[in-house]
Amino acid sequence: MGQSIDIAVVGATGTVGETIVQILEERDFPAGTLHLLASAESAGSSVAYRGKNVRVREVDAFDFAKVQLAFFAAGPAVTRSFASRAIEAGCAVIDLSGGLPSDQAPNAVPEVNGDRLGLLAKPFQVACPSPAATALAMVLGPLRGLLDIQRVNVTACLAVSSQGREGVTELARQTAELLNMRPLEPRVFDRQMAFNVLAQVGTPDEQGHVPLERRMVSELRELLSLPLIKVGVSCIQVPVFFGDSLSVSVQTGTPFDLSAVSDALDAAQGIDLVDAGDYPTPVGDAVGQDAVYVGRLRAGVDDPCELNFWVTSDNARKGAALNAVQVAELLIKAVS
Repeated sequence: MGQSIDIAVVGATGTVGETIVQILEERDFPAGTLHLLASAESAGSSVAYRGKNVRVREVDAFDFAKVQLAFFAAGPAVTRSFASRAIEAGCAVIDLSGGLPSDQAPNAVPEVNGDRLGLLAKPFQVACPSPAATALAMVLGPLRGLLDIQRVNVTACLAVSSQGREGVTELARQTAELLNMRPLEPRVFDRQMAFNVLAQVGTPDEQGHVPLERRMVSELRELLSLPLIKVGVSCIQVPVFFGDSLSVSVQTGTPFDLSAVSDALDAAQGIDLVDAGDYPTPVGDAVGQDAVYVGRLRAGVDDPCELNFWVTSDNARKGAALNAVQVAELLIKAVS
């Protein structure tokens, strides 16, 4: 991949930040010096990288002129506070938080719209979509030329790791409390999460939509270059540690050939199409893997213009960290 570059990972102690570091090592990314950054509360800890423990430092005091690329894997408030400083220092920014507007940092999934990255001006600013939007775009991308997609309805069953490490810890704590017959006091979630399903993820607006639902609508339209497509999204929180799952229904303008849809998905990069009669699950298939898994591919019961399927993928890995590293690899190629 050519000359090495120095990198910063903001939010390095979170689930996605740690996964970015892991994937950089796995893919032998040409990283020179790796700077791990986090809040003052997390500074001082360390993360394993290439056989060494790299110390995490406080982001507030960091000089972004030391690096050529920064991954922002903390919350949107952190991105809005520090991304401008990185950009002013000439540092490319890959944002995983949704903290930057799309006209400033376009959303990218390399398998879907990676060709856009070669058109960006330096210093590069790119956003990684929400993990659920990434997974869905990966599936719909290969079908754009095959189907006249009019509408997409998706119920996104989100793992608690979508709330970061706190969500994972909270589900584990609640589960232990209930199994030991102890009274439960919810902390991270507004009610019991263990052995339960929550009908919303976040605080709804006046129209009843949570921010992530609106974000997914916008991201999907942008990624597929279908600005007029109708998208309905319901995000629910499920008691799964890692791995988002999506129940999807696509309305097309004309009837389609289901076998052609199956062939297109089977040939698509990054997609693992599960044979008819079986179906993928987060725990049994997706967690720790790079692929997006698709199953239960079928036409509507009485509508030849309705396509239904099931999707599952590792939200922290493919949905976030791997996508960000793949974007970084393409950016390096664009300037090499």
